[in-house]
Amino acid sequence: MTGGNLLNEDDVEAVFRHLSQAMPGRTATAKGPKDQPDPFRSVVSCVLSAQSRDANTQLATDRLFALATTPDAILALDDAAIAAAIKPCGLYNMKTRSLRKLCTALIERHDRTVPRTRDGLMSLPGVGRKCADIVMSFVFDEDVIAVDTHVHRVSNRIGLTDATSADRTARQLEERAPEWALRDGHFWLIQFGKAVCVSRRPKCETCPVNHLCLSFSALARV
Repeated sequence: MTGGNLLNEDDVEAVFRHLSQAMPGRTATAKGPKDQPDPFRSVVSCVLSAQSRDANTQLATDRLFALATTPDAILALDDAAIAAAIKPCGLYNMKTRSLRKLCTALIERHDRTVPRTRDGLMSLPGVGRKCADIVMSFVFDEDVIAVDTHVHRVSNRIGLTDATSADRTARQLEERAPEWALRDGHFWLIQFGKAVCVSRRPKCETCPVNHLCLSFSALARV
């Protein structure tokens, strides 16, 4: 281990080795965000999922895509119709404006095609690092570790990263995770965060990486 809040390179690799053996990883049924059938609807569902529960996002996307499934079709709707459709996911007025800007950008700058690169995706209104990485991983099958709440918490508890935001965690994981772990790293970390390293009362005593975890080591010294 290194000093401070970060594991050294060998221990980072060891953590991913242990997680790869303990967690299922990417499954054959893993699909795009909210199981959407194409890149455009996947990006839209990501934008709508911000600060929304999965069930509410699903309801909002179902209602929106019953009305329109392309950038042009969404722009043909008035604001009231879009807002009414996506109301279940919250922040519906702000998200309506973001969707209009997103669709306009896709038409004017990208010939109605969703970009495949992180920079291209993040150039779209309403699309941040997390959304871009999720689309890259699930839709375009790129080897990236998308960082959600679970991945952010677990990575910083263990010492894989020492970041104060999810975006910084994502950048550190991109730099510090071994290349072979990038494809399934998101799945191992999120599964681990849901099953073992939970937010409250993490199951440290039975954790497969407690001998490497900086938080557990610090707790043991108290």
